[in-house]
Amino acid sequence: CKIHKLHIIPLLLYCGRANLNTRIVGGQDAPPGFWPWQVSLQKSSHFCGGSLINNQWVLTAAHCFPSGSASGVNVVLGLQTLQGSNPNSVSQTVTTVIVHPDYNSGTSDNDIALLQLSSPVTFNNYITPVCLSSTGSTFYSGVNTWVTGWGNIGSGVSLPAPQTLQEVQVPIVGNRQCKCSYGASKITDNMVCAGLLEGGKDSCQGDSGGPLVIKQNNRWIQAGIVSFGQGCAEPNFPGVYSRVSQYQTWINTQITSNRPGFIAFTSTGTDSDLSVSCPGVPPISNVTTTPTSTTTTTTTMTSVFNVCVFSAAVVCGRATLNSRVLNGSSVVSEGQWPWMASLQKNGQHVCGGTLVSLDSVLSDANCFSSSPVPSEWTVVLGRLKQNGSNPFEVSLKVTNITLSNQTGSNVAVLQFSNNPPLNNYIQPICLDNGRTYPVGTTCWAAGWSSGQGGVLQEFQTSVLECPRPTAANDSICTTVFTLTEVK
Repeated sequence: CKIHKLHIIPLLLYCGRANLNTRIVGGQDAPPGFWPWQVSLQKSSHFCGGSLINNQWVLTAAHCFPSGSASGVNVVLGLQTLQGSNPNSVSQTVTTVIVHPDYNSGTSDNDIALLQLSSPVTFNNYITPVCLSSTGSTFYSGVNTWVTGWGNIGSGVSLPAPQTLQEVQVPIVGNRQCKCSYGASKITDNMVCAGLLEGGKDSCQGDSGGPLVIKQNNRWIQAGIVSFGQGCAEPNFPGVYSRVSQYQTWINTQITSNRPGFIAFTSTGTDSDLSVSCPGVPPISNVTTTPTSTTTTTTTMTSVFNVCVFSAAVVCGRATLNSRVLNGSSVVSEGQWPWMASLQKNGQHVCGGTLVSLDSVLSDANCFSSSPVPSEWTVVLGRLKQNGSNPFEVSLKVTNITLSNQTGSNVAVLQFSNNPPLNNYIQPICLDNGRTYPVGTTCWAAGWSSGQGGVLQEFQTSVLECPRPTAANDSICTTVFTLTEVK
């Protein structure tokens, strides 16, 4: 029925997973697969870094593209060393470069750009998108982050052969403290700083555009993009990064399909930066620092807006091609209900279902009362007509059928081994969070008529009071509608 909250699909694979990275602290060489979102931007050689944020877009710094053109640029993913063999690497050309319209090369404000790859990449342990910090994320002084890249290991000192990807752990430096170092006018709210005030650890030339990441609940979140600094690792001059959380709206405006995953990072404890003052940065009067709640960053699969999806950050309940407001019944066009599934036995439609995750469909347990054997069933997604051509459909073999086996209404969950491609015609639905729906709530139903004929139909209906005791508490009753044979 009516969807009141936007939930993230359960059982999906998520962004920000680095399956081969179990390190807390460590040396300088990064082992293969530790930072699977890291990319190298190359012309004749490496010149900047970047981060993979979905299967076809890379986030980097605007200053890496002073001409605004990516002609001749290759994006290399899954790369470990700039020299020698890299069995896990993949190279892509760039079709589009989008520099932030408010980028200021003089001040380095809004130093952020997006690159569209020539074709989608396949995710694995060595090529995986990172989560992005969402609007409102907080990064208190002292929070440890990691920065990675193939840049210089000191001012004017190139990375020695074979030029292995480097990693360094640096703490956040609050913006007030950072302003005291660089000057109040040079550090804006669009920036975040990280480094040791005593110096010695920092990003450097050649690391530009690369990610500054932070770990929360076993998920890696990109907080910053390498932007600028005073030299490299100099005392009292931490590295300055573009603050990713400031650009969620801009990024989502540029990437309209398969949007990146955003996750809120919330610092705990007190923000010591609020007590910092210096010439040009006056004290804050009447400031009381209090612990910050972390309840918005739990890993429960139904948390709203704060879970990143690995597979191109797919969000449930999105039907891009459905903009209709109808009454009565109507034949559906492609993509209006992209979660609809046709459950078929021996090539014939038996029941409908809904895609609820990348590998699962939800249906009625009664459909399988006589035949619960998975190998006898096929799930068809993206189907419009039961007869004729369906150019967007995908057929999947069922590997497991689970029945709820409870008193009253029962449900079935069908699982398949291969994940379907997600597009405008195949998308998962959100699941309700256990709320009740008052009488009169508007609902939509969709389905195919019995037999092999028919086109998917939709019906707008409304919630009624269920008769007692014929309907159990786990039922929703609506006005009557009937599927008709539409050839």
